[in-house]
Amino acid sequence: MRYFLFIIVFISQFAFAQDEIYFNDHSLAREKVWVDSIYNQLTFEEKVGQLFMVAAYSNKDAEHVKSIEKLVEDYKVGGVIFFQGGPVRQAKLTNKYQSKSKIPLFVGIDAEWGLSMRLDSTYRYPWNMTLGAVQDLKLIEKMGKQMAKQTKRLGLQFNFAPVLDINTNPSNPIIGNRSFGENKENVTNKALALMKGIQSEGVFATGKHFPGHGDTATDSHHTLPSVTFSKERLNEVEFYPYKKLFKEGLASVMVAHLNVPALESREGYPTSISHNVVTDLLQKELGFNGLIFTDALNMKGASNFKQPGDIDLEAFLAGNDILLFAENVPVAVEKFCKAYYCDSLISDERLEHSVKKILKYKFKSGLGNYKPIDLNNLYEDLNAPEYEDLNYELYENAVTVLKKEENHFPIKKVENEKIAYIKLGDDKNQAFLNSLKTYAPVTEVYPDSIHLLLKELKGYSKVIVGFHKADGAWKKHNFEANELVILDSISRYNNVTLAVFAKPYTLLPIYNFGNIKNVVLAYQNNDIAQTVAGEIIFGATEAKGKIPVSINNFFKVGDGLKTVKNNNILSFSTPQRVGMNPKILSKIDILAQKAIDGKMTPGMQVLVARKGKVIYQKSFGYQDYTKKTKVTNQDVYDVASLTKILSTLPNLMLLYDRHKITMETKLGDMLPIFEKTDKKNIHLKELLAHQAGLQAWIPFYQSTLDSTKHPSKEYYRKTYSAEFPLQVSENLFLRRTYNDTIMKRIAESKLLPKKEYKYSDFTFIILKEYLEKAMRHPLDQLSQNNFYNSIGMSTMTYNPLRKMDVSVIPPTEMDNYFRYTKVQGYVHDMAAAMQGGVGGHAGLFSNSMDVAKMMQMYLQKGHYGDKEYFSDKTFDVFNTCVYCSTGNRRGLGFDKPQLSGEGPTCGCTSMTSFGHTGFTGAIAWADPKEDLVYVFLSNRTFPSAAENKLSKGNIREDIQKVIYESIVK
Repeated sequence: MRYFLFIIVFISQFAFAQDEIYFNDHSLAREKVWVDSIYNQLTFEEKVGQLFMVAAYSNKDAEHVKSIEKLVEDYKVGGVIFFQGGPVRQAKLTNKYQSKSKIPLFVGIDAEWGLSMRLDSTYRYPWNMTLGAVQDLKLIEKMGKQMAKQTKRLGLQFNFAPVLDINTNPSNPIIGNRSFGENKENVTNKALALMKGIQSEGVFATGKHFPGHGDTATDSHHTLPSVTFSKERLNEVEFYPYKKLFKEGLASVMVAHLNVPALESREGYPTSISHNVVTDLLQKELGFNGLIFTDALNMKGASNFKQPGDIDLEAFLAGNDILLFAENVPVAVEKFCKAYYCDSLISDERLEHSVKKILKYKFKSGLGNYKPIDLNNLYEDLNAPEYEDLNYELYENAVTVLKKEENHFPIKKVENEKIAYIKLGDDKNQAFLNSLKTYAPVTEVYPDSIHLLLKELKGYSKVIVGFHKADGAWKKHNFEANELVILDSISRYNNVTLAVFAKPYTLLPIYNFGNIKNVVLAYQNNDIAQTVAGEIIFGATEAKGKIPVSINNFFKVGDGLKTVKNNNILSFSTPQRVGMNPKILSKIDILAQKAIDGKMTPGMQVLVARKGKVIYQKSFGYQDYTKKTKVTNQDVYDVASLTKILSTLPNLMLLYDRHKITMETKLGDMLPIFEKTDKKNIHLKELLAHQAGLQAWIPFYQSTLDSTKHPSKEYYRKTYSAEFPLQVSENLFLRRTYNDTIMKRIAESKLLPKKEYKYSDFTFIILKEYLEKAMRHPLDQLSQNNFYNSIGMSTMTYNPLRKMDVSVIPPTEMDNYFRYTKVQGYVHDMAAAMQGGVGGHAGLFSNSMDVAKMMQMYLQKGHYGDKEYFSDKTFDVFNTCVYCSTGNRRGLGFDKPQLSGEGPTCGCTSMTSFGHTGFTGAIAWADPKEDLVYVFLSNRTFPSAAENKLSKGNIREDIQKVIYESIVK
């Protein structure tokens, strides 16, 4: 054994490193020396051993491992093909098996859509059928390169891909999604791109399943399928991709177990063991001179025909080089010995042809300079962030719009729509529903009975039906009979968009698409496909895909309608695609956990968007410290003072943009209550910049408490009435006229000695009063009608309990000084609560996504979607630091970065950035220079607001710092 290793190592000094691209110009002389030196030292049995590639698993017991070790040590097998298991376990076994082999082993795997086809904890790419819809071949080639890097990192030389089968039979039970489609040119182009990517990284690609498994009705794992086409048809269609890829340097071919009478006259004789097919057709007629693999010899399509050992010998005599998944190597070796020594069935020339070819490819792969797999960072390397980047791009290019209603798809004017969603199928759908709710309020309706369903849907202008089936390549994706009835019934009476998260053939049983307005085919049911489909429905992403198979007479190969993307709508992507480092960004998770562990807040939401793409959106912790309910991205937080810039300020900007008010407008002219006060000459810009000399706040609630410090009966009732309509908490209602008292006390309050920066809630309480009088509607209605409806906000609202269940609203405090209850679903701020939950300074509830939309609208200077809310000029005015020269950092309504020392930001934002913080533990910040939005929401005030640990711990600021550090310069 040592002698062989010495030869290998010595000669490998002249060979090529393992990571070089195998088809670069190699010295044929060096290759020949290496191959001959190894071959000439082998016994007959050792030469035969090189022909076998045995099945290995990394999820089986020690007995299995011993059995493989025995085959490697005693029978000198030439390679292993790994099946189920995990990457680290497989790497360890590969190192073990290689250490026990005289000649380095070939190691291969079926990784048609990545290593995850066989291994857990590895990356999963789209199926070939999904890739068949992608029109950009460079993306598929890039996928091949990434797959090859992963396979090579795991010590593999072969990826048994691409599948070259042309799936012309929709009922094919084993190929189906594994094919690129039913069109030979499309299959060839996609397979060629994948092959080029794989082989560019020094990994051998294997075209399969020759001569063509695409039009079979049975599975060769269980029986011998038949292909009844003429040779002319096979040559024209099934052989087409092989001939093209042969010219481009395909390294190897896998021969299927098929019954093809046009190629093999012996009845029921598998193509995998047919000399006519493997030698006469594949090698001589088609001119293929690369490595030839059998398909797995344990498959019933082969094993039913001959016994173990006999089938291996027959396959070799047919012309195959490598015998895959032999069931009994010891018996097979005996059969080979008998055939060679006794029966003269095997010639030295025939054995030399295959064994030297195998050794030649081992030399090309760099196995002559074999190095064990480095286990350090293996998992991280196999799941690098750039793989997610490409996956997003692939689905963005694959999802296909097959039918659309002109001028009404994508859905744009969401303020005019009432949208329902119905789930069909039996698999997960949350990512799709979340994606839909990102762009509009969407109500999930459950199809309990058709009669009740139709009745409920009468109030909706649009109905989106999602069909969700488990994302397995071989799983059934069929509609149930009752689901087809539901779909037909609702599409007769409603404007229906059907989104299918399953293979294209799922659409075959739909006999009439006439009543279905829009059809979106997403191909697979995973989070990325669901997210992209939702984006396409609302125009945040354009549709580019084209269906790779035909669907009866309704849709033909290549059908796919393009849609127009609205660049002003937030959509989703990955950090690296917008120039951010995901590894650095992941430090946010650590800081969030630090806050939770330190009991700075029970839970939180964090969102980061850049260049119009949400690239980080996570929730952490629980709604409270009982740890019963985890925070989700759909939970709705009390955003406290963010209300100032999310509700009051944008409405004021509308009036400013319409020239109804100026920065020099005086408070006495805005509201009569200030006409005869010392505040009458305060200018609007002074109010907005907190430069007006107003008091910080007044604890209005204290004057409404009785001698026991509880709500006084003079001001409160336990039930609603016309005189006591202002709901402060669950069973507490305030006198109708108390808002007048609030305004009167502000008007009568003392001004500070001089006009200098002093943050005051009075500003936005005053502005609420002004807006409602000037625009003649309550502030909550103004914000809803002027902004939230058209931007498509499903969670941002005042008084959330009127629209949603309390279970999605984290509590803000155990109030033991005013309301004496758990404050949940009612605004935490006492003054806003005393205004019926609608304050100009507080009162809004929202999730992080809806906050991000408003911040993105600001970042786009008053534009979102197809609508201009106010002009660029207006935004610039309000984002100006008017009093910076006096040490006041504030903009006109917006907070701005600190001028020095501590402040609302990390100190690393640009001076053009803007935003606001909130008492409950919130921040919303946008930076035009970096095209960046950052949102942090929490309920740090629960159970008590007394100590602000979150602020002391600088969690929000430290997270913001990480965000800026992650920007790739």
